[in-house]
Amino acid sequence: MKSVLTACVFAALATAPALAQTTPDAPPPDAAAPENRPPETKAERQRNSAAKLSGLLYFVQNACPDLQPDYARFKTVVSSLGVTLEDLSAGDLLLRSRTYTEVYTKDTPANCTRAEANFGPAGTTIPGLVVKRAAQ
Repeated sequence: MKSVLTACVFAALATAPALAQTTPDAPPPDAAAPENRPPETKAERQRNSAAKLSGLLYFVQNACPDLQPDYARFKTVVSSLGVTLEDLSAGDLLLRSRTYTEVYTKDTPANCTRAEANFGPAGTTIPGLVVKRAAQ
């Protein structure tokens, strides 16, 4: 009797995954995820923008030979977004910042050019955030 029960349990366990995969009425596990996600708040968008800028400036400092960040301008811009430099130095915002830096390094020459076009002295997005590197 015990062996019959054990065999039934093993058979049920073996077929359960197959049945779950073939059920046509079951939606994918994360199909409803976008609708359930709460809308991003203005403060969260601003924090994310500050992380993007931080990642960009880290990239510029380390990868663009002709450019350097204007840190005083950066501090002013980030403060206007309601984010402190301390906020960017730890936790989630630091991780986001480093993620953006990593993305920018995938095409260094093009992203250095974009950084100057968008954030240089005559930038179209935030002028003066990036400046020409002083000759050494």
